[in-house]
Amino acid sequence: MKLIHAAIFLFCCFCLQPVLAQDILAKKDSVAAKVQQVPEKFISTAKNKADKLNKQVTTRTDKALKRFLKEEQAMQKKLAKIDSVAAKNIFTRSIDSLGNLQARLKGKLGKVKVPSVLSQPGGPYLDSLQNSLAFLKGSNDLLKQSKGITDKLGNATKSMDALKDKLQQAEAIKSFIRERKQQLKEQLSQYTGFTKDLQKMNKEAYYYAQQLKEYKEVFKDKRKAEQKAMEIIKKVPAFNDFMQKNSQLASLFNLQGGSSANPADLAGLQTRSQVEQLIQQRLGGGPNAGAAVGQQMAEARSRINELKSKFPDLDNAADMPNFKPKELKTKSFLQRLEFGSNIQFQRSTKFFPTTSDLAGQVAYKFHKNGSAGIGASYKLGLGTGFNDIHFSGQGASIRSFIDWKLKGTFFLNGGYEQNYQPDIASVPNGVGQVWTPSGLIGISKKYKINSKLKGNMMVLFDFLYNQHVPRTDPIKVRMGYNF
Repeated sequence: MKLIHAAIFLFCCFCLQPVLAQDILAKKDSVAAKVQQVPEKFISTAKNKADKLNKQVTTRTDKALKRFLKEEQAMQKKLAKIDSVAAKNIFTRSIDSLGNLQARLKGKLGKVKVPSVLSQPGGPYLDSLQNSLAFLKGSNDLLKQSKGITDKLGNATKSMDALKDKLQQAEAIKSFIRERKQQLKEQLSQYTGFTKDLQKMNKEAYYYAQQLKEYKEVFKDKRKAEQKAMEIIKKVPAFNDFMQKNSQLASLFNLQGGSSANPADLAGLQTRSQVEQLIQQRLGGGPNAGAAVGQQMAEARSRINELKSKFPDLDNAADMPNFKPKELKTKSFLQRLEFGSNIQFQRSTKFFPTTSDLAGQVAYKFHKNGSAGIGASYKLGLGTGFNDIHFSGQGASIRSFIDWKLKGTFFLNGGYEQNYQPDIASVPNGVGQVWTPSGLIGISKKYKINSKLKGNMMVLFDFLYNQHVPRTDPIKVRMGYNF
């Protein structure tokens, strides 16, 4: 009987083997099909973005180190006139360190030493992007074979690794600057005449940190190829397993091969009850120690939230500025530009049909509350009424304008325009103006449509309308959007 059962078992295994093999091949083909849908442009886009951010961080960090070096050398000379020994003790070692950091940043003396703690300076997005490329690189047998695909993946991965390393170096330098700034404040407190110098260093440290954050925010802005690639890759089960083993979060808890940490790896970590017991021993408050700590934590949290509301971009209390920061200082010229469009309708008159001014404009944000810009519009004739609708060209205009925030979403708007209307020659006796100026002032209301689009409505008064021949309406209503 046992021999019969064994024979049946072997027969079933023999019959099922081809089926199991087919299932494995089918799954592999399914994974391969999904991976092959990843656009090749994603690889070059990721590499270009990484190289660009690497260059930006290197340039800005080098600039910050040069400025700090220059400031410390100037302060050393100033202090040497008062106390030469103190000048040597306070500044010599730091000046050497700053020069050393500059050289290491450029790779002349090796890399900047980064503390051996978990850091994610590029954020979750860089971690996902880096692991996506690493996963694709390890899936060459699944990728659609094309010329140079392996080399492109290798180069992109190298760029990502270099960027991650450079961001870690920048964070280490930022920490050095933060600590050095505090040291100088304490060491120079007994001397007079260094307040302005320390304030300059504080400004540079603050704007350096803000600029790094600005670069990383721009880096996180996903492009079309990246979005499509990430959507495809995340649907592959093998990628999710790969992320569990290789992401920064996994390395924090040592999750190598599972969703939970090995108990042996958590040895030495204190439990909640142990922490509460330790607090009671240290504070000597008995069983009410927890409540006392909770109250103090609530007060601290309230204070932190208050500071965060004033300085939402800070990630460290030591970076708190002792001056009023300029919000747009770290924005590049292109980042300050705001493009938009608007439309204006003008009723028909004895000399003109109903017209629609279709305008495009670009504004430069020179202050957090104000912007100025230029624009142009095309005057489209729509006919004289519902019984006479036809399109015609009625001219164009050149515009200049300025916006200033009044309160909330309301803005004061003013501008000067020149309107070109060639058909004005048909006015009797030739008294019409081909070019008519407009001086506008009014109120605009801005509102948010979505994360990238803002709408606006303007009511303007033309205080030069009396000079127009033939006369035009003094009130102009415009609706548009900015992006």
